[in-house]
Amino acid sequence: MGILPPLLLQKIIDLLSGAGVDRIVYTQELTYLIFLMSMSLVAGFVLGRIGGFTTTYFQSNTIRELHNYAFEKLTKHSYSFFTNQFSGSLVSKAKRFVRGFEAMHDVFTWDFYTTFLSVIGVFIILFIKAPSIAVGFVVWTIIYVVITLFFIRYKIKFDLLEAAADSKVGGSLADALSNIFSIKIFSARDREIIHYKTITSSEFIARNKSWYLGNVSDGVQSLLMVGIHIFILYKMAHGWVEGAVSTGVFVLVETYMLNLFDRLWNLSKAMTRFVKSVTDVKEITDIFDQPIDIADPVHPEPITMNGGCIKFKNISFIYKDGVSVFNNFNLEIKPGERIGLVGHSGAGKSTITKLLLRFADVTAGSITIDGQDIRNVTQDDLRGAISYVPQEAILFHRTIRENIAYGNPGATNEEIETVAKKAHAHEFILQLPHGYDTLVGERGVKLSGGERQRVAIARAMLKNSPILILDEATSSLDSVSESYIQEAFVELMKGRTTLVIAHRLSTIQKMDRIVVLEQGVIIEEGSHAKLLKKKESLYKKLWDMQAGGFLAGNGSEKKEKMEYNDE
Repeated sequence: MGILPPLLLQKIIDLLSGAGVDRIVYTQELTYLIFLMSMSLVAGFVLGRIGGFTTTYFQSNTIRELHNYAFEKLTKHSYSFFTNQFSGSLVSKAKRFVRGFEAMHDVFTWDFYTTFLSVIGVFIILFIKAPSIAVGFVVWTIIYVVITLFFIRYKIKFDLLEAAADSKVGGSLADALSNIFSIKIFSARDREIIHYKTITSSEFIARNKSWYLGNVSDGVQSLLMVGIHIFILYKMAHGWVEGAVSTGVFVLVETYMLNLFDRLWNLSKAMTRFVKSVTDVKEITDIFDQPIDIADPVHPEPITMNGGCIKFKNISFIYKDGVSVFNNFNLEIKPGERIGLVGHSGAGKSTITKLLLRFADVTAGSITIDGQDIRNVTQDDLRGAISYVPQEAILFHRTIRENIAYGNPGATNEEIETVAKKAHAHEFILQLPHGYDTLVGERGVKLSGGERQRVAIARAMLKNSPILILDEATSSLDSVSESYIQEAFVELMKGRTTLVIAHRLSTIQKMDRIVVLEQGVIIEEGSHAKLLKKKESLYKKLWDMQAGGFLAGNGSEKKEKMEYNDE
């Protein structure tokens, strides 16, 4: 479309401006040229639409695959990775990753590729029609491209800073919105506005540097175009006066120049967009390239866990900053045994569950279940054998039915309602506007803490795994609800190896064994009654220190560092 029509137009103009042409020959040749012009326009339209539909199909399909790819790559990272990232920033980076592909593909298809064809075609014709103009334009094009590439390469570092600043803005916004309750309750709206303005101001500075440099580049490119255009006009006008250039060739060259100027101008913009898209994509591909700190084995073993015998064998665990939690720690939990873990914050209770779930790996030693090292199976297989109820239940913004069935997607409605009744969630669910089909809001915000916890307990019941971990699972419940849940737990624990972390000691009185931890060391263990009989029992001291069923804090104790979930 940029080469053939102007060439045919040149022939038509020369034909129309010619003198002494035979009328019949004139009519036949003009008709033939108009026919060719029409065919080139029709062909351009048809091929353009084919290209458009083909590109649309390819891009939409690839965008879907890239969304899936980004999700798969991100979710391979361990839980600790996400605790050190703004979820809002990750979402922004993932979106820019996909948009970056779309932008780069558009630039390559509609700018790089088409401009390359147009420039080559125009140069070929110009060398035939106006060789001197063609030589000068080739030299100018090389200079133009080199200068443009120089500006783009220099501008990359500013584009990276702009992209990083944009991620911070997105992360800060997501962080504030996800903590809107805290902002309201602490009357911190004005402070948060000032904080957000500080971040957007940094983005403004980074963006302006990048954009101002782009304006300088535009100015240099425009000046080059104005200069070559004036030169070509002078040369063509001089050639026409001397009779060396026909009217049609004059129009042809001017049309080509305007077309190429437009393409080269757009090309420089496209190259800037292309490089910016590369920087956008680079942010998250760097994350994709980060080594997975908790990786599955290359050749995983089939999981053989059935009885649920758990052994911590001479394990040591040290955080990356050098803080040690366990050193040569040993603990054996027999199949079906119910264990309560007790100790001040920092004793290592939650760390035990994180190591067992492989949210972190031991520094030394091993953890086995029924004799199988948990590092020899996939994390999904391992966690599939464990039902876990955390201290703070986080739900998806989906229906209550979907949240309860999350651990067992194939469960029937009858099974879902059965576990909801056991968890004493059925009653409040029926009072909701849409019952089990009620959406719970982001992170379950539409439900109270106790209601969320009961849904989480029902979810764990439905999962029906041989190992059960309860991490302060009744901490958000009132005394009446807790008594109901304790009854449900008695049934749930039957035949299952159970590990219960408790600050409210009343919740673990009926455990088969209570393990008391102090700074990563087991200092005593036994039944509730046995430990209370000991004269110098820390457990008895903790029991006596309880207020309202909770352990009193101990400020002198080292706070357990949990980058995953503070106790």
